[in-house]
Formats: sequence, C-alpha cells, structure tokens
Amino acid sequence: VILVNGKRVGRDVDMPEDIGAIIEAPGFLPNYSGYKNLRFLANIRRKIGKEEILNVLKTVGLDPESRKHVGKYSLGMRQRLGIAQAIMEDPEILILDEPMNGLDNAGVQDIRALLLELKAQGKTILLASHNHEDIAALCDTVHEMDGGVLL
Repeated sequence: VILVNGKRVGRDVDMPEDIGAIIEAPGFLPNYSGYKNLRFLANIRRKIGKEEILNVLKTVGLDPESRKHVGKYSLGMRQRLGIAQAIMEDPEILILDEPMNGLDNAGVQDIRALLLELKAQGKTILLASHNHEDIAALCDTVHEMDGGVLL
C-alpha cells in the first residue's frame, strides 16, 4: 500500500499531482531543443511558463538559449534535462531512478548539490541508486532491495 498525502495510490488517486520523476532513461523528442521539450511537457498542466523553464534549465547546468536538438545531446545532457523536467513544476515529492547516470564528475557534484538544496527545502526525495557514494551523501534513510524484494 502506497499513501501520498493520505490518499492510497491506485484506489483514491491514479497518480498524485505533486510528484516529479525521472526514469532510468528519460525519453524526449529528439528534433526539439531542451527548452521546447520542457515547454511541450509544461503545457500539459499549465502550471509554469517560459521564465520557470528557462530558470530550471540554468539550475541543472544547461544553456536555456541553446537551439541544439536533444537528439544531439550527450547522455549527461539528456540526464540533466530529465532532472529539469522532474523539478520544473516544483513538486513536493521527487522519485529519481539513477539520476547521476551519464554525468561526469562535475555533473555529479552539481546534481548532488541541487538534491541537497531541494532536501533542505523540505522536499521528499525517493532515490534509487547503485552508487554507494550518492547514497551516503544524499540519503537519510536507506532500504536495500534484491530481486525486487525489500531486505
């Protein structure tokens, strides 16, 4: 049973609204820029506008003015864009699956600092990671799974 804000997921609510998530390999429209991808997604709920999108791109270390198509992004740039998508609407809960995938050392440090800042703001962050350094630096509570079973 999963409860989010007192509501049972799957019974009371299909998907809670105040969640940002990144999956292991985020998918974006390859022929659009990072900004256009985020704008397309933001238009679904209409909670944020241009300024918030530009700011979140800066926050994750991407050039908000870049016209480079996502199909030409490096793995690390796509990962940063995935993190931007997860946080752009300022959700209270973040579900992050391997958020450091494809990031170089500087990128890992940038995203760790960002996650610690979000944690300090009171955000709840569920982090799935195989990286013991990330777990030690970021997590207050750790649960280990093996073969889909909580140990």
